[in-house]
Amino acid sequence: MDSSSEDYIVIKAHEQGVQVIGLTRGQSTKSHHTEKLDRGEILIAQFTDHTSAIKIRGKATVLTKYGTVESND
Repeated sequence: MDSSSEDYIVIKAHEQGVQVIGLTRGQSTKSHHTEKLDRGEILIAQFTDHTSAIKIRGKATVLTKYGTVESND
């Protein structure tokens, strides 16, 4: 699959230490990558052949092509 056609999301942290965790595809779902964001930092993440889900811990705004979601711990 061409990675340039994959979906992107934008995550903006509203507090220190927001965790963004990439989860794998396949027989068993596993964490394969973790980022920690400080307040005000923005991360642009992409779904790929290896990443099927993204978990966010902490207060953040998540922008997708489907709309905006607020996470509140």
